[in-house]
Amino acid sequence: MGAVDLGAPPWWPDGPAAPPAHRPPHAFPAETPAETTTRLRPVRTRSAFRTAAAAVCVVLGLGLIGGAATGSWLISDSSADPAAHSTYTVGRAAWHSVPVDTLFPRTLKGDGAGPGGADRVWTRLAVAPDSGCATALDPLLLKTVRPAGCARLLRATYTDATSSSVTTVGLLFTEGDTDAMRALSTRFTDQHLDGRTDLMPRAYPVKGTPAAGFGDKQRASWSVHVLTEVPVVVFAVSGFADGRAVTTPQPAAAAMAANATTPAAQAGLGHEAKGLADRVERSLRRTVTDRTEKPE
Repeated sequence: MGAVDLGAPPWWPDGPAAPPAHRPPHAFPAETPAETTTRLRPVRTRSAFRTAAAAVCVVLGLGLIGGAATGSWLISDSSADPAAHSTYTVGRAAWHSVPVDTLFPRTLKGDGAGPGGADRVWTRLAVAPDSGCATALDPLLLKTVRPAGCARLLRATYTDATSSSVTTVGLLFTEGDTDAMRALSTRFTDQHLDGRTDLMPRAYPVKGTPAAGFGDKQRASWSVHVLTEVPVVVFAVSGFADGRAVTTPQPAAAAMAANATTPAAQAGLGHEAKGLADRVERSLRRTVTDRTEKPE
């Protein structure tokens, strides 16, 4: 049997030096990808409804972004405004924004506030309804503070641990600005108005308590202090719990003097008025400062 040509490649290492001229070159089949074309999905014509919906979404999105930006600007602007949290703004609003138990605590301790440095403890009997100044102040005192204006008046009456003395302490919130309060303070100091008996604050009697008979004739000692850091006038007036009338009332500064011999001085009523007024004032200052530095 003759040899069968299996169709060897055109060149082999052990074969002839050159392939026959008439034999065509051997071609390997090219690699064909699984898919030679990508089918494109037809694009649908956009309907009017879809266009309108897309426009609404864009408008809403821009509105939300704009609203957020505006809100952020407003918040930033408000917090950056120093006047929004000034002591005058915060202090003037304290009569309705601060709890009454903060302005007039139920119990107040006066360490070293009594005669000879004795300790004092005062218990609140009642808080008067907030009011204007027309009925709560003597006419002359009302006229004196009128240049600063009267926004609101708060008062509370206390008694000491022995229930032998009663004291009304008050906070007069004015409408005045810094200049008005400084002018009022200067006038009180220069003219010694805090020592005039015709400018004594009125007492707040409380029925069914040791202060039931605490009226105008029972006033024995008093203190008036015009603040300039906040638009407030702090005052206190003290008397005997038994309701006795006092013919020689004495301002607290005079009644606290070492050589004072009046009944008010001997009973320590000057210390009562000054001690309570000072502690209510300190509490107010601390509260206003905290709210000014850490606005809510």
